[in-house]
Amino acid sequence: MQGMQSPIMVMNTNTKRETGRTAQLNNIAAAKAVADIIRTTLGPRSMLKMILDASGGIVLTNDGNAILREIDVTHPAAKSMIELSRTQDEEVGDGTTSVIILAGEILHLSQPFLEKDIHPTVIVRAYMKALDAAVKIIDSLAFPIDVDDRQQLMNIVNSCIGTKYTSRFGPLMAELALEAVLCVAVDNGDGTKEVDIKKYAKVEKIAGGSIDDCRVLKGVMMNKDIVAPGRMQRRIENPRVMLLDCPLEYKKGENQTNVEITKEEDWAVLLKMEEDWIQGVCAQIASFKPDIVVTEKGLSDLATHYLCKAGITALRRVRKTDNNRIARATGASIVHRVEELKEEDIGTGAGLFKVEKLGEEYFSFFVDCKEPKACSIILRGASRDVLNEVERNLQDAMGVARNVVHDPRLLPGGGAVEMAVSRAISEEALKIEGVEQWPFKAIGQALEVIPRTLAQNCGANVIRTLTKLRAKHAEWTAESTGGKACTFGIDGDKGTIVDMKELGVWEAYAVKVQSIKTAVESAAMLLRIDDIVSGLSQKGGPGAAAGTGTGVAPQQDDEEDPPEKLGE
Repeated sequence: MQGMQSPIMVMNTNTKRETGRTAQLNNIAAAKAVADIIRTTLGPRSMLKMILDASGGIVLTNDGNAILREIDVTHPAAKSMIELSRTQDEEVGDGTTSVIILAGEILHLSQPFLEKDIHPTVIVRAYMKALDAAVKIIDSLAFPIDVDDRQQLMNIVNSCIGTKYTSRFGPLMAELALEAVLCVAVDNGDGTKEVDIKKYAKVEKIAGGSIDDCRVLKGVMMNKDIVAPGRMQRRIENPRVMLLDCPLEYKKGENQTNVEITKEEDWAVLLKMEEDWIQGVCAQIASFKPDIVVTEKGLSDLATHYLCKAGITALRRVRKTDNNRIARATGASIVHRVEELKEEDIGTGAGLFKVEKLGEEYFSFFVDCKEPKACSIILRGASRDVLNEVERNLQDAMGVARNVVHDPRLLPGGGAVEMAVSRAISEEALKIEGVEQWPFKAIGQALEVIPRTLAQNCGANVIRTLTKLRAKHAEWTAESTGGKACTFGIDGDKGTIVDMKELGVWEAYAVKVQSIKTAVESAAMLLRIDDIVSGLSQKGGPGAAAGTGTGVAPQQDDEEDPPEKLGE
């Protein structure tokens, strides 16, 4: 009989599968759980999280990306949420917490629509329309800033650091970040600027000393001492710097080399030839009268002897990245073969070379450079944990300063933008016909999560404060305000409603737009998932997937390494 046909098993019996509504609701629950982990870390009154990492170290931070990076999750939707904060951190450097909270809230507000059987595609279409509308509204709220006005730049960087651990040290971190970014900024000539913090602004963490000792050097420092401490100079003013990436020692054979010698004197000749070669190379170097020679490779004892005789200080086995920074700071060119040296390859931009002992180690400094397009930031602090957190905060602050230099537009902080966009989207939703009106309006409601969380975290009465803020934004259009946008938001310290212009809390345009775009697009992507298949595959390639061949159920050890471990 046809009705009695046995079910056909297409998938492996070990495979776990969630489909349709179950998969969507599980994804929403997972995203909400991730957002709840870091909700309390938003704003100036944020809490810190203490996480024990895999190696037993402690991470103390309120940086959204740093927290989620250390958390090990198994749910695929939660993993995708954690990727968001990493993307946000790489793109703009700040807003890692708000992007997760926003994405979690948008998904949470999508749940009622799914329960009313509105198709996910319709919801996603409405979300994309709302995103376009939100970006247009943000564009109208933004206003340009003069990049040369240091005080305005300081205000923006301060409002970024205000929510971090280092805010208690006053404007010190903001000044460090701003100084570093302005130092490495290079004008491209077409009105744009290139700011490469990763390559040219190096952070050196040295435990000990106090936070007040942190500073930005007009030049480069690295954890290296000179080759022969007693015989080479440790302090040179206006040095001539030569940078090499070739070894200053006799080249050894690539593989095993056999030399047959018939006469004993030939051995002495061989050694003499090696010595002559090194002497020749050192003579070539000395003919340019450099004060310092820096090489990325090795430097033999004999070469050290000849360089000492010529009164040249040498550093060896310097990292390539450090060498590139020295080249940028001193104006030298890195030379690949000694034979190719020219006078213009010598760098004369540094004002002072010195070697100092900080803590237990020696550091070499190339400082007082005329036009340093590279810099080193020295961070001092009581312990490793404090230093790591200060570095994370500094990276965020430098990211914000870089964004403002790239795109000099500002927006009011403290949830003012979110509230203004929320109100405008609610008005815009009335013009939309059909089912799409509801999800469109939901984006506006979701944006209110930022001011709401700010109020929650500083212990204010959330409902009263938010109602007041809503009323303030609603009145604003009714009054004749001369077309100015409403800049009222929540003061994250006191929980009161303040005009952000007077308070001086600003955010970079790039950070805000990126976080809203990322949150809406990722929520749209997660909503379109209607099937989750997770199968257990065993080692031994595709053929071994049917079973272990031992008649024993596969153990935990039979599984392949999870992707997190492979990536380590």
